[in-house]
Amino acid sequence: MRIAEFSSDALKTRLHTSGLYTQTGPFKIRIKSNSRPFIESLRFLYADYAVLDRQLADFHVALELQTNYRRWFHPQVLFKIDGKSPFQPFPNELSPPLFEWGLNWCIGTRAHHYLMLHSAVLEKNGKALILPAHPGSGKSTLCAALALSGWRLLSDEFGLIDTKSTCLVPIPRPIALKNESINVIRKLFPQAAIGPSFPKTRKGTVAHVRPSIMSVDQMDQPAQAAWIIFLKYKASSPVVLEPFDKAQSLLRLANNAFNYEVLGKQGFQLVSALVRSCQCLWLSYGNLEEVIERLDALDVTGYASTIDVHSA
Repeated sequence: MRIAEFSSDALKTRLHTSGLYTQTGPFKIRIKSNSRPFIESLRFLYADYAVLDRQLADFHVALELQTNYRRWFHPQVLFKIDGKSPFQPFPNELSPPLFEWGLNWCIGTRAHHYLMLHSAVLEKNGKALILPAHPGSGKSTLCAALALSGWRLLSDEFGLIDTKSTCLVPIPRPIALKNESINVIRKLFPQAAIGPSFPKTRKGTVAHVRPSIMSVDQMDQPAQAAWIIFLKYKASSPVVLEPFDKAQSLLRLANNAFNYEVLGKQGFQLVSALVRSCQCLWLSYGNLEEVIERLDALDVTGYASTIDVHSA
């Protein structure tokens, strides 16, 4: 059974009482909530996710409406993980993005059995593309465009590297678009399933793109990295896609890892092996249609298909 098969009332009842169990990538999640904006968003953005039977969960998450006097004129919601809240309350109308940010926090602080890169990851024809980037670089916009053009979404936020197999582990979740990017994607991909816009967040206006059913159904299929592309969006700029220095790639990728220092020597081995086995490229772009065409034509002939961590 998928989440979309619940009626709105049935989903509300489940989330109010025993909670709903689902899975994204390797993480099983139990979700409880009495926030209507969140419940409606969950049904839309996570429509294709499987509903699991009651079982052990990696994260027990709740979004709880506060019962203080504010509920009468400015309702607030609190994000909880295992009964504790790492954040201050948010306005109830922002509960959908709060859930995404909160789940990112849970993964980023607890999943140290993976090397975690701050990057988008997509796959096509068995080869994975890693897009590490800083905020404002155009990462999520390009990620959404590729995911809506036939690439399989592994993640918009986390490049999870399995420390044993060195494969990229999928964790497909809604892609967060910000500000002008929302209308750019709506215009270029009118068929995209995009949730409502949430203005006045700490990141400006935010909206989320629902992952494709293909990406959700293949979340148990890891991928081997083939390309690492550092990027920067430049308005009205032609597409520039060129080789990027391996040493600089290693430094940038290590700097983009959430837990590089936590993993110590193993983190260095994984990052250096990943850089050595992939094509490292620099991309600047101003036109999404042109850059999609260029990335579709990438050629990895002659590059290693596996990563030897121990030789790093």
